[in-house]
Amino acid sequence: MKTNAEKLPSPWVSVIPLAVLTGLLYVVIRAFGGEAINGGSQIALLSATSVCVMLSIGIYRCRWAVLEEAIIDNIRASASAIVILLLIGAIAGTWMISGVVPTMIYYGLQILHPSFFLVASCAICAVVSLMTGSSWTTIATIGVALMGIGQAMGFSEGWVAGAIISGAYFGDKLSLLSDTTVLASSTAGVEVFTHIRYMLYTTVPSMLIALGVFTVAGLALDHGVSTHAEMYAATLAATFRITPWLLAVPLATGMLIARKLPAIVTLFSSVVFACAAMLLAQPELVARVAGVGELDFMSGFKGVLMTCFGPTAIPTGAPQLDELVATRGMAGMLNTVWLIICAMCFGGVMTGSGMLRSLTSIFLRWVRRAFSAVASTVGAGIFFNLCTADQYISIILSGRLFRDLYADRGLEPRLLSRSVEDSATVCSVLIPWNSCGMTQATVLGVSTFVYAPYCIFNIVSPLMSLLVAAVGWNIKRKK
Repeated sequence: MKTNAEKLPSPWVSVIPLAVLTGLLYVVIRAFGGEAINGGSQIALLSATSVCVMLSIGIYRCRWAVLEEAIIDNIRASASAIVILLLIGAIAGTWMISGVVPTMIYYGLQILHPSFFLVASCAICAVVSLMTGSSWTTIATIGVALMGIGQAMGFSEGWVAGAIISGAYFGDKLSLLSDTTVLASSTAGVEVFTHIRYMLYTTVPSMLIALGVFTVAGLALDHGVSTHAEMYAATLAATFRITPWLLAVPLATGMLIARKLPAIVTLFSSVVFACAAMLLAQPELVARVAGVGELDFMSGFKGVLMTCFGPTAIPTGAPQLDELVATRGMAGMLNTVWLIICAMCFGGVMTGSGMLRSLTSIFLRWVRRAFSAVASTVGAGIFFNLCTADQYISIILSGRLFRDLYADRGLEPRLLSRSVEDSATVCSVLIPWNSCGMTQATVLGVSTFVYAPYCIFNIVSPLMSLLVAAVGWNIKRKK
């Protein structure tokens, strides 16, 4: 990616686009609330992008071709994430209408005790994400089912989403199959097994704190009475055909993940499995989606496709349950896709103009000892997530920025890779305009501002990284 190498912008000028973005997003969110993603946030991002472009060209004579190339590189890097997001939309629709998610919710209500639901949800997502290496896939499948169970039990959607995200990002962070784990270790020049082992010093204590908080919250919170959950279970059984055979769909999906197939291939296959299950187990619902009384080939084809790409609403007789089983399909992801593209435009011009490099130079001035190095890395990881709105770009930039500096200070590269993961990886989901924050808010149907305070693991992780660095636990200098 080319950058403006002629003259590095002043940090005071470079912060203007970021300040404009922050101010506009504040006003947009105050004005539109949860509907900000429908267009207001996108306009804010493009407005901040235009401010960056005007400053770059007007003051520093940066060529438009350089900025354009940076935008294209950013959007190209996010292309696979956009396809995955669309497939997740299809999974949300097909897994619901086929009865897969209702079946998981139904049996979950029978098995999980309300008092320990939050900690169990966190642990389940941690195990699944650890095995799959994907927080996105875990949240889009198991997480969606757990959201339904939690709502049926009367828990606040913020607490449920926080438990799901905490567990999913813990497993993703420590999984050998995780792309972010491999990316962080390779960027810092660390062998992946060494990287994972070293992360245990900060990741495990952070997770233990999160599990403790969710245990106490589950015991202390008023989560409704058991008859409420029983009513939900009975209504689901009356609306959908509930059978253990439908669990073959998530089981088959898990097997594909275990074979390390590409995420796009796995998710597309999962959609196909769910479509087949839909026709076999829920033909009446497929006919209802297609708008016909009796299912034939054409109406079945129409119903399946409508479930994949469009919104569906199956009346159950319970208003809260109607909202739970309603899906938006691929079309429901388009606002998020639009937002991601706009975010990539902003990140591209900030990088191409050199403004991002100018701002990050501030972090380098404070690096003297191990603690200041870790603090600067953590701060940079969070800062890059705010500016570039992309987790992968944040990991790469943080690793590249501090790699030589750690070597000059005699600090081990594994300390760098761990600090990058403790910030750039886990904090991305807490930022509303970041691709991770936008995706999980869309998938779970919970605003980032609502779930962020309850993502205990994601909040504690960067703080734990600083604490471990402050006490010098297993931090060694190279001789």
